[in-house]
Amino acid sequence: MRNAPTILHLDMDAFYASVEQASKPSLRGKAVVVGGLGPRGVVATASYEARVFGVHSAMPMAQARRLAPNAAYLVPRFTLYRAISEQVMALLRELSPLVEPLSLDEAFVDLEAGGTAWDEQSARLAGIELRADIREVTGLTGSVGLAASKMLAKIASEQAKPDGLVVIEPGSERALLGPMPVRTLPGVGPATGDHLRRAGITTVAELAEAGEDELVRLLGKAHGHALYAMALAQDERPVVAEREAKSVSVEDTYDVDIHDRLRIGLEVQRLADRCVGRLRGAGLSGRTIVLKVRRYDFSTLTRSETLRGPTDDPAVVREAAARLLDSVDTTGGVRLLGVGVSGLADYTQEDLFAQAAPVPATEEPEKGAVEAVEERAEPVERHWRAGQDVRHAEHGHGWVQGSGLGRVTVRFETPQSPPGRVRTFLVEDPALESADPLPLVADSAHPLVRLGQSSSDRPGAPPRIPEESHVQASSDPASLPKSWSGTDGGGATSRP
Repeated sequence: MRNAPTILHLDMDAFYASVEQASKPSLRGKAVVVGGLGPRGVVATASYEARVFGVHSAMPMAQARRLAPNAAYLVPRFTLYRAISEQVMALLRELSPLVEPLSLDEAFVDLEAGGTAWDEQSARLAGIELRADIREVTGLTGSVGLAASKMLAKIASEQAKPDGLVVIEPGSERALLGPMPVRTLPGVGPATGDHLRRAGITTVAELAEAGEDELVRLLGKAHGHALYAMALAQDERPVVAEREAKSVSVEDTYDVDIHDRLRIGLEVQRLADRCVGRLRGAGLSGRTIVLKVRRYDFSTLTRSETLRGPTDDPAVVREAAARLLDSVDTTGGVRLLGVGVSGLADYTQEDLFAQAAPVPATEEPEKGAVEAVEERAEPVERHWRAGQDVRHAEHGHGWVQGSGLGRVTVRFETPQSPPGRVRTFLVEDPALESADPLPLVADSAHPLVRLGQSSSDRPGAPPRIPEESHVQASSDPASLPKSWSGTDGGGATSRP
């Protein structure tokens, strides 16, 4: 393990919820919950104000509503979250070529590999400047941990939450880890934690005292060796840059089980088109088409078909997904459908004649099926979802607070405005339409800020971040929920 705290772990604070609060002035300082709003929805992220009531990520949304009935419940806006994440990751890559994204809101950085830091003082300065840059570019806050290993850097960032910086000095690791619960260590989940507790081991210090042989006996050779090393603050894992995406997929969970076979087929076609959209957006193609079906009894089936070459053709993916669906029994109904593409490549197989099954002239209704999907996406009565961006011809930009009984309530405000007024319209009001999200920061000296905003908007400078903390020994780190996300991006690694 290196001798200086030059591994940095960044964790954006309550990312999705913080984006919503920054985007909607009327929600700042209030409880905000982001996730699926249907009966089977789950919480993606809760603001710190909502966590006071016990709301946390992966909790059923119905339970969250019981705990915090007055919170604002919003649908996720992943397009905006990804755009902001790209800004943050670009800032990290200015520090080092070795950036390991873990999710949209979390990453490791090897500062030494980028020549940014070589000792405690330079690492601390890099962390302070990074947090200031993130605040300036995105308007959001992030917590930073600095240590000599990935495990310790992550623990430090947990201690820094929210909106702080913690440095773990080399030589203080054992004293820091000792009183912490065993669940603090990577790889210790609920089952392992319970197993260790029954053996009388509840803290990291007790884990180290138990000895390697005892841990191997309790947990097996690989897990026992690894946990004993971590209990001694030994973590040789390098920072791995640009992990290669293994698959691209989309899925939907339905509030009510779908029984109609035609409707199921149309949903699969729609998911296939969405999947191809993501595939093309990433500049990728793939050879293996995967269908996922979760049935009424929670049993999950997956079917896959491998093509002769990679493709990003929506017709090819739709046809393969339809063939896979033919092999699945949907009697009793389905609650979730998903379509994915794996075996990714950065090129497309041009010769598609061997991939797509020929469509006989008598199968003209197949074209109608695609049209039916498009019609379903824009029903006769428009549906407005809480948190959705809208624009009104007279009142300007706003967001949906709620809808029902043929009416939709909109609050008109922007990230740079004061809290706005609320107005109610008929859902079919022709002056009201969907809109793209607005940037959280209208202007900045940093070039990464510009997400299409006018350079004429120049608000005042954002407030500076609070002072960072300095820790040598500590109590248990806060156990804070993480937001949903996947990882994208292999090759380079840091030297431990």
